[in-house]
Amino acid sequence: TLFGTITPQGSKNAALPMIFASLLMHGTTVITGVPDITDVRVAIDIISHLGAKCTFSCDELYINTDELSYVRVDSSLTSKIRASSYLLGACLARFGRAHVSSFGGCNFEYRPIDMHLYAAARLGAVTKDNEIVCNRLFGADILFDKISVGATVNALLLSASAEGRSRIYSYAREPHVFSLIDFLRSAGAEILIFPEYIEVVGHPLSCGRAGVIPDMIEAGTYVAFGVATASKIALKCKPERELLPFVEALDSAGLSVNFDGEKMCVSGEMRHPCQIITSPYPGFPTDLQPQTAPLMALFAGGEITERVWLGRFGYLCSLSHFGVRYDTFGSRAIIYPSQLHSSVSESPDLRGGASLLVAALSAEGESVIRQSDIIHRGYENIVKKLQSIGADIKEIPLD
Repeated sequence: TLFGTITPQGSKNAALPMIFASLLMHGTTVITGVPDITDVRVAIDIISHLGAKCTFSCDELYINTDELSYVRVDSSLTSKIRASSYLLGACLARFGRAHVSSFGGCNFEYRPIDMHLYAAARLGAVTKDNEIVCNRLFGADILFDKISVGATVNALLLSASAEGRSRIYSYAREPHVFSLIDFLRSAGAEILIFPEYIEVVGHPLSCGRAGVIPDMIEAGTYVAFGVATASKIALKCKPERELLPFVEALDSAGLSVNFDGEKMCVSGEMRHPCQIITSPYPGFPTDLQPQTAPLMALFAGGEITERVWLGRFGYLCSLSHFGVRYDTFGSRAIIYPSQLHSSVSESPDLRGGASLLVAALSAEGESVIRQSDIIHRGYENIVKKLQSIGADIKEIPLD
């Protein structure tokens, strides 16, 4: 049983676009509340290869871009994180060229960049061999045929540096997209948000400053830890809208969710089968569906329909080592009530690794989770945090 209060780290998905957006800005930018996670460290390494001078200490990141020069960043770095795709917009806007390569991230689905390239082409860029180049970027209307956070981010980076006015239609509405907009505004960007589109007028950018919003995916993960172990974990966070679909799903299954000032507590049991359908914000976050699956197995079962990444059920095979019983039917998974037990398993991806932690914390006996470095991509000091609330957990470095 666990007991204590957790303060969510800064959002991974908000910090990474800001780090790459700093390449557009002259002078020194300051980002506070930055989580010390692997993905952030890799992003810092990437922009350092382009000449950025970075100082990262006590969740504050200072980035000076006065001496940037274009180089093709080695794929050994870009293949580590999906956010390296933001180099397309950042480098094209700053240098007039960007290398098109395979970008990293979790391997649950092929993730094309055609929408990113479309946005660049609308503003005047052309693709030559493995590079996308432009002499100048000009404002234009960008009409996406579906919602994509990554494509929206690159469209913002490009249009903030283009001459004239751009409009981005069918844009992603995640809170971290609006955090990026605030960051660009702090550096001099002129951006207006309308229900149908985002309007951007390009300006020279310099010396941006922003704070990273709390990571609601991390917060939801700790809620799952608490539910799985019948524990009293308080989360020091306001009822952020990003977390509400997750909270509502737990509430409909029988759990009690209470907000006391800036603290959130979840108690009780999931007495009813839980049903979730993931979708872009403001729907149920796809990054919380893997952590919900072992909760379903522990209690009354449930059903997951995945409408964001159709290949995201690979982690269920890893969870089955703990006794989780399931069936999958394309984009739908049925999770059956199961008797969980300790086991040895391997993290398949970032959030899949978190789901294994949910199972391991709830199971009798000692469990081993291999490839734990994947979990550090998105969770700051997760072992120490869990130890601080009573978990019997340690990390063993491999020789």
